[in-house]
Amino acid sequence: MAASLAESIAQHLPALRRFARLLTGSQQAGDAVVARVLQAIAADPAIFPPDLPPRLGLYQCFLEALTRRYRDSGPQPGLIGDTAARTLAALTPESRQAFILVTVEGFSHAETAQILQMSERRVGELLAEAGADIGRQIATDVLIIEDEAIIALDLKRILVGLGHRVVAIARTRADAVKAAAKTKPGLVIADIRLADGSSGLDAVNEILRSFAVPVVFVTAFPERLTTGSRPEPAFLIPKPFQEDTVKAIVCQVLFFNQSATHGTP
Repeated sequence: MAASLAESIAQHLPALRRFARLLTGSQQAGDAVVARVLQAIAADPAIFPPDLPPRLGLYQCFLEALTRRYRDSGPQPGLIGDTAARTLAALTPESRQAFILVTVEGFSHAETAQILQMSERRVGELLAEAGADIGRQIATDVLIIEDEAIIALDLKRILVGLGHRVVAIARTRADAVKAAAKTKPGLVIADIRLADGSSGLDAVNEILRSFAVPVVFVTAFPERLTTGSRPEPAFLIPKPFQEDTVKAIVCQVLFFNQSATHGTP
C-alpha cells in the first residue's frame, strides 16, 4: 500500500472498526474483515476507489468484502444494548447498512449512496424502511406539546403510522406538565411557543425534573434552543417539516435512547 494512501485511511480505522463490529456482531469478527480489507488494499492499491475521498472509499471496500465473503449478521446483545440489537437485527442488511452509515457514522445521504453504490433515492427508500421497522419495534407512548391543532394532528398521524401511541396533546405548559405526570410518556415532541404564551421549553424542563424522557423539539424558532440552557436540543425538527424528517428523527431518538439505556460500549 502506498504510504500516502495508508496515511489517508489510517485516521478512519477506529470508526471503521466500530462500523464493522455493528455489522458482524462482534469486535473480533469485525476486525477480521477490516484486516482482510487492509491486506487486499496493500496487495493491490488499485482496488481502492480513486474517485472517492479516503473515508468513503475505505467503507466501500469494507462493504464489498463483507458482501462477498462474510455475513452481515447485525449487532449482538451487549454491543449496543439488547433492545437496539434486536431492532437492527430485524432489518434487511441493506437497510441496516444505510441506517448505520447515516445515523451512527454520520454520512450524508449522498455519501451513503456512493459507499453503497446506489442512488440517493434508493438510500432514502432504505432509510424509510428502516425507520418504519424500528418504529414498530420500539413503539412507545408519545406526548405532543403543540398549540396548533392541524400540526398536532399531522404529527399524531405520522406517529401512529409508525406504530406509536399518542397519549395526549397539550396546548399549554400547565397541560403538558399535567399530561406528562399522568401518562409518563416514552417520548415528548414539543413546540416552543404555546397557546397561552407559555413556553414548551419550560414545560420540557419541568417534565425532566420529574423523570427522564427523550425529547424532540419541533419549532419555527430553532435559535431559541441555542442559548446553552437545558435541555440541549439534540433532536430538532424545524417548521415547516417534512414527514420523512419527522419519521427519521423519531426513529433515531428512540433507537439511541434504547441504546443508551442499556449502555453503549
